[in-house]
Order: sequence, then C-alpha cells, then structure tokens
Amino acid sequence: MSLKKLQKEFETIFNENIDNARLFFAPGRINLIGEHTDYNGGHVFPASISFGTYALAAKRSDNKLRFYSMNFPDSGIIEGDLNKLNYSDKDSWANFPKGMIKLMSENGCHISSGMDILYNGNIPNSAGLSSSASIEMVTGVLLEALFEFELDRIDMVKIAQKVENDYIGVNSGIMDQFAVGMGKKNHAIHLNTQSLEYTYAPIELPNHSIIIINTNKSRALADSKYNERRTQCERALADLQTNLEINSLGDLTPEEFESHKHLIKNVTNQKRAKHAIYENARTLDALEKLKDNNLNGFGQLMNESHLSLQHDYEVTGKELDTIVEAAWEQEGVLGARMTGAGFGGCAIAIVENAELDNFKQNINRIYLEKIGYEPTFYTASIGDGAKKIIEKVI
Repeated sequence: MSLKKLQKEFETIFNENIDNARLFFAPGRINLIGEHTDYNGGHVFPASISFGTYALAAKRSDNKLRFYSMNFPDSGIIEGDLNKLNYSDKDSWANFPKGMIKLMSENGCHISSGMDILYNGNIPNSAGLSSSASIEMVTGVLLEALFEFELDRIDMVKIAQKVENDYIGVNSGIMDQFAVGMGKKNHAIHLNTQSLEYTYAPIELPNHSIIIINTNKSRALADSKYNERRTQCERALADLQTNLEINSLGDLTPEEFESHKHLIKNVTNQKRAKHAIYENARTLDALEKLKDNNLNGFGQLMNESHLSLQHDYEVTGKELDTIVEAAWEQEGVLGARMTGAGFGGCAIAIVENAELDNFKQNINRIYLEKIGYEPTFYTASIGDGAKKIIEKVI
C-alpha cells in the first residue's frame, strides 16, 4: 500500500491531520532451520523477510491511546490509556502494542503522552511468519523515535519476548523477536539462543529462490499444543539433569543424548528431546554448509529437519506434510520443510529459478487434490530488521 493511501486512512480513521506522523516498518521472519530449539537453549537460523507491518504513528497531547489495524477493520479503533495498560481480551490484537508500551515504560523508557497508531501488515494472518513479533517490534521502534530515547536493540528484543511470554501468555523463545529486530538484508542470522551470540550469514542464491508456501490452514499459537511441547521438553531436561550437569537440551550433542536418553522415563518426552538435540546439531551443521556454499547439503538438512518435526516433535499435520512431501518430488528443489511453530502455517522450499512455474503448478495441483483448497505462494526476499522509514510525513 502506498504512503499516500496510509496517510489518507490515518486522517479518515482518527479524524486528525498527519503533520507529526512518522512511518515505521518491522518485517516478518522465516526460519531456515532450527525449529523448536530456541526455548530449548539451542541454535536457530532465521531471516527477516520483505513482508511485514507498517505503522504510521503520531503523538497526542493527552494520555489516550488509539490503535487501528487495516487488517482487522471490524475491530474499529481500539482505545486505551497510558495509565491503564493491563491485558484485556476485548482488546484483541491491540494487546501486542499495549504490552510493548507497558513493558518499555517499566524498563525506564519515558513515554510521556498518548498516541494514534495506524497499523497495516502484509504478512498473511495466522501463517506462522511472526506477525505478532512484527507488531511488537514496529511498536518498539516507533516508541523509541517518537519519544526520543535510545534503547539497545537486543534489550528491545528481550522486552518484546517478555510481552509474548508474560503479557500475552505464549511460552515462545526469543527467535522471532530477534530475527525481526536484528535482521539484515540478504543475510540470515545464526543465533545461539542461550548466549545470544549471533553471526550474520550471507544468503547467496543466484540461481534459486526461497519460496514460502502457505497452507492456508490458520493456526492460533496460544491455543495450539505449543505450550505442551515446551512442558514436555522441560520434563525431559529435568530427567536428564538427575545425572548430567546441563542447563538446557541445547547443551547436549546427539551422541551424548543417545548415551543418556534412558534417563527420560516418558517415551513421548524422549522423542521431543531427541528432536531438539538433533535439530540443534543440524543447525550448527547448516552454518558450515552455507559457508562452503554447499546448497545441496543445506537442502538435505532442511529435509531431515522436517522429518524430525513430523515424527519426533509431531507438529506438522496433513497440510504441511502434503506440501513438503510434494516439494521433495519436484525438479530443481534443494530442500523443503515446515517453518515456524507448525500446526498449520507455512512451509519453505529452495527452488531453482528455472523450475519455479512448474513447482508452483504441481504443488498447487497435489495440494488441491489432497486437501481440497489451494495453498498460496510467496517469494521470500530477505530484508532488514525493524526500522524507521520516514522521519516526518509531509
């Protein structure tokens, strides 16, 4: 959507001029490999994408907060107050920016007045591309600019994760907010989720594209079995800690796990731990493959990741499996896997450019035959993290 349309929408919705409004953007993210490892103390390999959330924001002269999303027009303007920022079910999606305002204020960021904020995102709803982290981080950067304070970006990332965990109530790891906040154009981020040490890895695909395939099966993360999986991993870790001095599943190699897996009494919990530990090893291996420009090897690791998520972590489902298994059979595909938390959402594939049209046609046909409706395809351009776009709208 053009800036002029955003400006017109802002003036129409809020009945205010836009003299002091500024424009901000935060991307969504894909995760190339390293799924469900972030809250298990392992490594992840995400990248921020060109799809994301725009926010046009202006300060007010009172304490009133007014939020409007062009993605949820039926919700209308959701109003709040700087002095009343507690979570409320009736505020729906606006709880994400409310949570950022509340927690940033509590962390020493001086937010002295209310705001009018118009949000417009082009991330497909419930696709698992981190629309919530995108809203959180675009709110964070607009607060930093409007109220003229400087906050270390990793501190902002930590606050956004705390919003997700403590304010919204989803026990997610830090990967989504980190990728959205720290993204770099044409690079993925290899992140140690325990230490937060990270490396930017160039993604050079002159003859291939990263294709996102949306199952169009919506998924509500807070209502899924995401929290259950985290609990199962915590129980597996507690069993292992009866005989091992470790802080997380990410501390173990696959070989160490195989030697000690008998300590995990519950068979299901043992499978969950196996995925987390082997997936962490795959993620470390993936960085080396990219450094060596071994795209075939990287693609094979993607395939192995999906199989582990399917059989050991059990978070894929018929829709994701149909897309990924069909992708494996297509010409020019280096690798394919689900991305995100699972339970619906999206898969990704690295596809040779010359085969893109055939790839999409074949996947579309197979998915329609097996599932009954069509998937949606997006080409992932890897872009920068959350940022201010326009200092002042004229």
